[in-house]
Amino acid sequence: MAFWANTFRAAVMMAGACLPVSVGANGISGDYLAARQASFLGDFKSAAHYYGRAIMFDPDRPELLERGVLSNLALGEVETASGLAQHMADLGLNSQIAQMATVARDAKAENYGAILQAISDKRALGPLADGLVQAWAQLGQGDMSAALVGFEEVKKIQGLGGFAVYHKALALASVGDFENAEALFATDNAGGLGLTRRGVMAHAEILSQLERNDDAIALLGRAFGRDLDPELDAMRTALEAGEKLTFTHVKSPRDGIAEVFYSLGGALSNENNDELTLIYTQIAEFLRPDHVDAILLTAEVLDSMQRYELAVTTYARVPEDDSSHHAAELGRAAALRAQDKTDEAIAVLRGLTESHGDLPIVHSTLGDMLRAEEKFVEASASYTKAIDLYEEVTDRQWFLFYTRGIANERQDNWEAAEVDFRKALELNPEQPQVLNYLGYSLVEKQMKLDEALEMIQRAVSKQPNAGYIVDSLGWVLYRLGRYEESVPHMERAAELMPIDPIVNDHLGDVYWAVGRTREAEFMWKRALSFADWEEAAEEADVDRIRRKLEVGLDQVLSDEGAEPLKVANGD
Repeated sequence: MAFWANTFRAAVMMAGACLPVSVGANGISGDYLAARQASFLGDFKSAAHYYGRAIMFDPDRPELLERGVLSNLALGEVETASGLAQHMADLGLNSQIAQMATVARDAKAENYGAILQAISDKRALGPLADGLVQAWAQLGQGDMSAALVGFEEVKKIQGLGGFAVYHKALALASVGDFENAEALFATDNAGGLGLTRRGVMAHAEILSQLERNDDAIALLGRAFGRDLDPELDAMRTALEAGEKLTFTHVKSPRDGIAEVFYSLGGALSNENNDELTLIYTQIAEFLRPDHVDAILLTAEVLDSMQRYELAVTTYARVPEDDSSHHAAELGRAAALRAQDKTDEAIAVLRGLTESHGDLPIVHSTLGDMLRAEEKFVEASASYTKAIDLYEEVTDRQWFLFYTRGIANERQDNWEAAEVDFRKALELNPEQPQVLNYLGYSLVEKQMKLDEALEMIQRAVSKQPNAGYIVDSLGWVLYRLGRYEESVPHMERAAELMPIDPIVNDHLGDVYWAVGRTREAEFMWKRALSFADWEEAAEEADVDRIRRKLEVGLDQVLSDEGAEPLKVANGD
């Protein structure tokens, strides 16, 4: 008991030592409220700190202990969480979240007997994971027969059959029984998990161990096509060279338990259960620090929860020599930009162009970020590098031509922009974004208006509730002098995008053109009121709108030397 008492004291000290003391004078209530608020916001670092401080005031309070365990698990501080969990057990408190921390601790120590006892006593993880963990723990004790029976028992539970088949196959492969492992992948696709990226890679390694490299290559082709990321490309290259791949996905029972947490976390991530997904993936990494897929999923969940600082540090845990390092750096750059650290994000991407310059996604992602920062010349160059890296341009590259077209158009290089937009349409003829952008640009340049109208009508038919596309349709009709036809489309656009200043400005012009001058002035005033709202109108011409309110649209057009309003086929 003395050992666990010391562990508990250490856990409390660690949980309370993350941040500077700021609310101690308020006692437990201040710390507790701060912890609850941090938990509500998903700020696990602050929550763990303040729950730790609150526990110092009241070390036996169940709610504080359980929330302390949860926040530390979500933060990846599994050792701290397990110390708190052990104290709960010593107090006779039953908590499934605390039991997860205890099982993680015992699995890390390869104390499989303790895990089996906890499952027997109904104080482990619950029905979702107990059977799988039990089977791996039995394998950890050297009892493969019991483990196989255990996986079969899990298979009988509704909803867990796929997990059972997949983990049984991994268990067989981990002890060198590749023939039976492959039979499970071949006949059951390992319950669907065998069709995931990680499952396909495990299957390919198993096939290679059976000296079936050609079948492994075919499997990779069916699953991923020819455009492979560095890890998959390295695998295919090795297979094509006749190398026998080592089975790496599960090398020990502890790895197997880590895989349980990872695969269940992956399933939970599809159900928008971010906090629980995070706990599972953090435990998976705790048990197997080289589980890069778990690290990446943890970072992605933190990113989706807008915990960008934690996401950045998590992505950074992927080693530079790992084949997924580029994916981690792409994620890190996105998380940095989400924190408005754009210069740092661009620096990360520029570094990737040096280390992974053969990957189109690196250059296209840099191009996207440069374009967002209005560095259009550099963005165009990045998109060109990305395009040039493809041996064959297919319909999958339409977006690169589209974004390069935008960058060229913003440089007033319309000739190059139009070529890119039309190439994007050649690759993806009914893409509404391209149809709208090209059509709208032609309208603004007073070029090929009939073709522009046809393009935008096609775009609207594809996305009838996209306000910016409906606005384009109303605007091209206005440009063509078909003012009455324009009105319902512009009104619909204003319904879909009621606070967009450009849409409101356009509707004002259309109202003026049909003689509804008071309504026009009202819409222009609305446009001005939204002009600075969350950068909603970078392209709104505030001075021009004010001038229209002073003298009317006809006079503004005259001052600009533009053609006066003229109804199509009329005066």
